[in-house]
Amino acid sequence: MTDLVKRAAIFATSIHAATGRRLRYTNEPFIVHPMRVAELVAGTGARPEVVAAAWLHDVLEDTPVTLGELSTIFGADVASLVDMVTMSPHCLADDLPGPVDHAQLARASDEAQTICIASLIDNTTQILRHETRRRGLYLHGKREILRGLGKGDAGLYIMAAMAMD
Repeated sequence: MTDLVKRAAIFATSIHAATGRRLRYTNEPFIVHPMRVAELVAGTGARPEVVAAAWLHDVLEDTPVTLGELSTIFGADVASLVDMVTMSPHCLADDLPGPVDHAQLARASDEAQTICIASLIDNTTQILRHETRRRGLYLHGKREILRGLGKGDAGLYIMAAMAMD
């Protein structure tokens, strides 16, 4: 693990702990989700900046941290990746998806789409493990979102598609 990735992991762990947010189905600390996403992204051989952004992918949505602060602390590359993923909250949400802006998904870089796919895999795994009532509706929406993520890592894309079958 590079210094950048370690700093991102420590920062994300600290800032998410400060919110007190917990995962819906397991009541685990929220950081468990970004950790699993970062592990999936790291498994693709992604650059350290992308793995760091995976650790930080929910920070702008769920904490008081700003894009400017992320840029100052982690650099413009990491901040840009987090921003691209944050601009597509529907692809990350663990709840039922809302309307999908396919053009917005298509504009995200391949690295940002890789983070989005990894998050989708983790969220889908948790929904399928713990939710029975809304599975069909959830999966329908997530399959539609996945179709817009074709620039992301091919291995994760296949894994996501298989998780939804």
